[in-house]
Amino acid sequence: MDIRESIANQTDVAFTIANHLLSNHAGGNNLVFSPLSLHVVLTIIAAGSKTPTRDQLLSFLRSNSTDHLNSFASQLVSVVLSDATPAGGPRLSFAAGAWVDQSLSLNPSFKQLVNNDYKAVLASVDFQTKVDEGRKEVNSWAENETNGLIKEVLPAGSVNDLTRLIFANAIYFKGAWTQKFDAQMTKDYDFHLLNGSSVKVPFMVSKKKQLIRAFDGFKVLGLPYKQGEDKRQFTMYLFLPDAIDGLPALLEKVSSESGFLGHKLPYQKQEVGDFRIPKFKISFGLETSKALKELGLVLPFMPGDLTEMVDNSCVSKKLFVSSIYHKSFIEVNEEGTEATAASVVNIELQSMRLQYPTNFVADHPFLFLIREDVTGTVLFIGQVLNPLDNSSC
Repeated sequence: MDIRESIANQTDVAFTIANHLLSNHAGGNNLVFSPLSLHVVLTIIAAGSKTPTRDQLLSFLRSNSTDHLNSFASQLVSVVLSDATPAGGPRLSFAAGAWVDQSLSLNPSFKQLVNNDYKAVLASVDFQTKVDEGRKEVNSWAENETNGLIKEVLPAGSVNDLTRLIFANAIYFKGAWTQKFDAQMTKDYDFHLLNGSSVKVPFMVSKKKQLIRAFDGFKVLGLPYKQGEDKRQFTMYLFLPDAIDGLPALLEKVSSESGFLGHKLPYQKQEVGDFRIPKFKISFGLETSKALKELGLVLPFMPGDLTEMVDNSCVSKKLFVSSIYHKSFIEVNEEGTEATAASVVNIELQSMRLQYPTNFVADHPFLFLIREDVTGTVLFIGQVLNPLDNSSC
């Protein structure tokens, strides 16, 4: 399985998760998450598992082996997620960490994998008697790696004295548009909500040619970020349904058609007529284990198979994933985009506990994503239901 096939599979998994989260766990709110961050967390869990948990994870992630998953993740970390600012592109970073209770040590082969493939920092902590100190240490790490945008990925009560391992990763992205919007042209217009009402929202406008494609029932806009000399090209795509209430149907279409992105992205600039994009800022947090179980990934959350992580067979047989916290942030304005995400998995010990001027007016709910176009890697996916709603779930 080559890198492009792996990325295509990862994208299909990303939209499966996105459709489920947006349809069942967004609670009628704006949402943003990083499927790439979640993919890395699940890949690490797979690497520390034996069958049948390992097989279920491989099936869910559409991969042939943990070796392939680890190699794929390593390439993403070293190539796609390496900083592009030295070459004049977006600021980009990926960081990983592992916190291990002081009573345990990682299995040597698993430790080597975490060190080499994921470039993770390792820390020994006392989860049994200094629970909150351990939680705050992880949160402090996440805040630092997300440029201060995610301050508490692990909420109070999320770590206890049965916690033995915590794995975390953080992705940070900041890119400037190739064609920045003129802030003096930004004006308030109506944004139509799903409940039939509307709100006044600041819209960015432009008369310049844009990457737009129109399809039956929806349009797609591409907003490229300034490209560096290393040839990676990051782009934000907006999927706008024609109908005000058309987002759920569009989500279902995107997630059910394998390879959807490869056939629907715009590659040619067109003259624009009425062109308006709302500014928005979203912070969203979710404990994802329920959603993953609903999608059929249940075995990692049961004890018995996470035996490849620690160098203690008696303890390893009792380990299970108790929670996977994910928190993301994105801000889109005239200059560009700042986005970040952090995922944390808590491993516990078992106990009893067209060619004419085209209009693109994003004045009703839409889907968006940030993608690296050379490889096809999707970094962030989200929905905007109300640009004025900045609340976190």
